[in-house]
Amino acid sequence: MELNIFQTILRTVSSSMKNPVIIILIIFIAFSVSCIGWILVEHIKERRHMKYYLPELLDKLKANKDNLPECISKSGLLIRQKNALLELTRHPEFSADMLMSLADNTIENEQAHYDKVLSITNLISKLAPMAGLLGTLIPLGPGIIALGQGDTQTLSESMLTAFDTTIAGLLSAGVCLVIHTFRKHWYAAYMSDLETLVDSVVDIQLEKTGKKNGQTDIRLLTTAQKKAVVQELINERARKRELCSESGGK
Repeated sequence: MELNIFQTILRTVSSSMKNPVIIILIIFIAFSVSCIGWILVEHIKERRHMKYYLPELLDKLKANKDNLPECISKSGLLIRQKNALLELTRHPEFSADMLMSLADNTIENEQAHYDKVLSITNLISKLAPMAGLLGTLIPLGPGIIALGQGDTQTLSESMLTAFDTTIAGLLSAGVCLVIHTFRKHWYAAYMSDLETLVDSVVDIQLEKTGKKNGQTDIRLLTTAQKKAVVQELINERARKRELCSESGGK
């Protein structure tokens, strides 16, 4: 008797999930279609106009250090990259430590932005197959009962719903997975270039303003010493990012 009650509860719960699962799958399909439009717009508005060769751009920044903001604005970088670099040039009064801290914060904010965009398609690519599987299994219960009663009409409707939800889930997941893969490669390249450019802009700003790093004037250092100072700052920033990544992973 108790077993029948439990079975009835489970059957009621599973049956009540049919329509919500179908609605969720429709939302996933609509989202995947919007993602296709989103990535096309992103390619047309941004990537198509992104024209720069990184070593050449670094040389231009170095050669135009007295007019750095204009050189950045006229470069072929993305708008977000330009804004991030221009922000570093707006604070000539900052010390070396403050400028490096701002650079760290800028890179972390950009990474957080791209991670947020990627997390959406990554989540849908994982949830859509689950919803499709639920949409497949839920109608099979009434379908099997209908088969035992000889009700082929109900059986065919249940099987059709099961197939439709499976296709919808896999299609949504496939589209989001492909878009996620493309974006992941794009954003990794964006961040790699941005980190190099940020290091270059910070180095140029320190040379221009002659700000002190600790007790040493950057302009009074030899080339090797400058490289050592900058490398140490880069290593410190990398360690901070690793700690942030480990904290985020936990």
